[in-house]
Amino acid sequence: MTVITPEAISEAARPTKHHPRRRMTAGSAAAQLFMLAMAILWITPIAFALYVSLRPEEETSRLGYVSIAHSLTFKNFTNAWTQSNMWHFFMNSVWITLPAVIITLVLASGVAFVVSRLNLKFNIAFLILFTAGNLLPQQVIITPLYRLYLQVHLPHAISSSGLLYDSRLGLIAINVSFQLGFCVFVLSNYMKTIPGDIDEAALVDGASLFMRYWRIVLPLCRPALAALATLLTTWIYNDFFWAITLISTGNKRPITSALANLQGQFVSNQNMIAAAALMAAIPTLVVYILLQKQFIAGLALGSSKG
Repeated sequence: MTVITPEAISEAARPTKHHPRRRMTAGSAAAQLFMLAMAILWITPIAFALYVSLRPEEETSRLGYVSIAHSLTFKNFTNAWTQSNMWHFFMNSVWITLPAVIITLVLASGVAFVVSRLNLKFNIAFLILFTAGNLLPQQVIITPLYRLYLQVHLPHAISSSGLLYDSRLGLIAINVSFQLGFCVFVLSNYMKTIPGDIDEAALVDGASLFMRYWRIVLPLCRPALAALATLLTTWIYNDFFWAITLISTGNKRPITSALANLQGQFVSNQNMIAAAALMAAIPTLVVYILLQKQFIAGLALGSSKG
C-alpha cells in the first residue's frame, strides 16, 4: 500500500521545468565549419613542418616530402642546434627583445596616460601622430634610415663598430619606434575605460601626477600590458627585416638569422631547417602560455565596457 505524504503532493503539484534543446541554426553550423576549416589550415603547416623535421634527409630526398615515412629521428634537431649555433643567436634575440618590449611598454603607457587621462588641447593630434607612424611601410624608410645609422656615432663600450649601425642598440631603437604607435593606441583606449572618479579621489588624497600614473592607473592596465607584451615579444623576436639590413656582423644578429645560416648556396637541408624553425618558435609559445590568462583578459575586458 502506497502512503501519500504532504511532501509528495507538493512535489507532484510543482510545475515541471522543461529545458528545451538548443537547435543548431544554419548560421551557427556554418560558423563552426568555418572555424574548423581555419583551424585545420592553421595547424597543417605546423604539423607538416614537424613531420618533415622528424624524417631523415636521405629518405625525403629519395621518396619526396609528401610520402609515408619509414623512420623518424630527432637527429635533425640536434644537428640544427649545433650547426646553427642556435644558443648564441637565441641570446642575441633575448638581449634585443627584452629591452625593446620593456622600453616600448613604459613609453607607450606614459604617452597613453597623458592622452587619455589629462584634458589637454593636443591630445587627439598627439594620438593621431603616434598612430600614423604604423601606416608607414618599413621598406619606404630603409634607405634614409640606413644612412642615418651610419652617421650616428656611439662609444665602443656600447657598439663595437662605433656606430648605431651594426649594433644591438640600433635594433632596439627601431623596434621601439615602430611598435610604439600601436601600443599607445591600445593603451589609451583601455585607460579611457577606467572611471575618472579614481583620479578625483587620488587628487583629494594629495597624489601627484606621477603617483596617479604609477600607483593607480598602471596596475589597472595589467591585462592590457600583458596582452601587448605577448604580441610585442612575438613580433620583435621573429623580426628578420631590420636584423638583416641594419646589422652586418653575422654573430650579432638574432635567432632568425640562425635559420639563414642553414641555407646553403646550392643545396639546402630542408629537414634540418624545419627542425631549427620549430625550435626557434618555442620561446614565443612559452611566453604565450605564461601570459595566457592575462592575454585573454586584456582582449576581453575592453569589449564589455562602453
